[in-house]
Amino acid sequence: MATQAKPLKPKATAVWLIDNTTLTFDQIGEFTGLHPIEVQALADEEVGRGIIGEDPTKSGELTPEEVARCEADENARLRIVSSDLPQVKVRAKGPRYTPVSRRNDKPDAIAYILKHNPEISDAQICKLVGTTKPTIQSVRDRTHPNSANLKPRHPAEIGLCTYGEYEKSSRKGLKAQGKDPEVEAQRRIDEANKDLSPSEGKKESGFDFSNFLRSSTGSN
Repeated sequence: MATQAKPLKPKATAVWLIDNTTLTFDQIGEFTGLHPIEVQALADEEVGRGIIGEDPTKSGELTPEEVARCEADENARLRIVSSDLPQVKVRAKGPRYTPVSRRNDKPDAIAYILKHNPEISDAQICKLVGTTKPTIQSVRDRTHPNSANLKPRHPAEIGLCTYGEYEKSSRKGLKAQGKDPEVEAQRRIDEANKDLSPSEGKKESGFDFSNFLRSSTGSN
């Protein structure tokens, strides 16, 4: 059996697949010719810092359909295609894997959500932060090993999700509770400002409620 051709730039291709797909390390490793441990090291940013990912669908080495096929089945293996195929432009969906350097930020992000947006469900938090329900519960009941040092931080500010994704989750949670997102946003602003002096403006514990209202009312 003939050996399958490999991408021209295996590490750059691997970096792109890590950041823009849900393919496993094994799938990426077999396609690029890298060992799965090498792929994980790239994902963790332990090696190859500064490598710019290259989209194999633009070089004609893969098609979006082939990527989707293998994302749906972790036992499937990517098949390289002819490089003379027309270039296909696909929109990057953002990172799917959290590097080791950011994992310690997750409890802080969870603490922020639990404090400021309790309407966001545990399942939604898992998707936003890339965590597990037991971890969320440990932060909630303060049994997390690092509870004493947790500093609530907005997950979008530390790169775990986007502001749009966060606001969408908040609105979804409020609607699930039968609340109007715009009305609830105004209620929070009024509540936050109730005991604040003019010099403190419209912020509470670093959370800008005015910005929350603007973002919410501008979302669909």
